[in-house]
Amino acid sequence: MKRTVILYGLALAVFVFALKLLEYRLIIRDLSVEFYVGAVALIFTGVGIWAGLKLTRKRVVMVGPEFILNETELYRLGISKREHEVLGLMAQGFSNQQIADKLFVSLNTIKTHSSNLFLKLEVNRRTQAIKKAKELRLIP
Repeated sequence: MKRTVILYGLALAVFVFALKLLEYRLIIRDLSVEFYVGAVALIFTGVGIWAGLKLTRKRVVMVGPEFILNETELYRLGISKREHEVLGLMAQGFSNQQIADKLFVSLNTIKTHSSNLFLKLEVNRRTQAIKKAKELRLIP
């Protein structure tokens, strides 16, 4: 990220220098104002697209083997699709209220799903549920 910011700053400095070269009276007399404005627009559009692509690119980090969901265990435990979704959000560290907001349901619904998950996984806490779900390959 730091390298990208430095490159972006250097690119802008080079473009400002190029614009100053265009400003010389000799060149500006021969060229119309529309050309000068167009050149500025093209340069900054190009830099903006480059910076946007550079800064928003997703980096894929593989840590170990690819995750494969154990669907037979999911079916055996009787975990519903929505409960599985809640379990995944729990593993990502979301609170009950955040999960409710994300899934557009009430807080009580999330608490019910959590209680059902605890019963089905035979655990008492969220951390235990996440640990057991990872061991059973229900979540990555």
